[in-house]
Amino acid sequence: MNELKRMLNNVNDSYYDFVVAVLTYANKKEARTTSIKEFIADNPNATTSEILSFISEQNDFGEDNITE
Repeated sequence: MNELKRMLNNVNDSYYDFVVAVLTYANKKEARTTSIKEFIADNPNATTSEILSFISEQNDFGEDNITE
């Protein structure tokens, strides 16, 4: 998780709430962490908006808010 945190903090337009939100999302599943790290590595100039857009397009994006 420290590597992801470093990567998020190094995004050109990074801000505290962005880093916290992405880490909170990624912390739920290792696969999330891996996919976000791969996206950032493959898109080193990605903005926070582009990273959040990528995350919001993931199949499991809304599952954390599902209540039964």
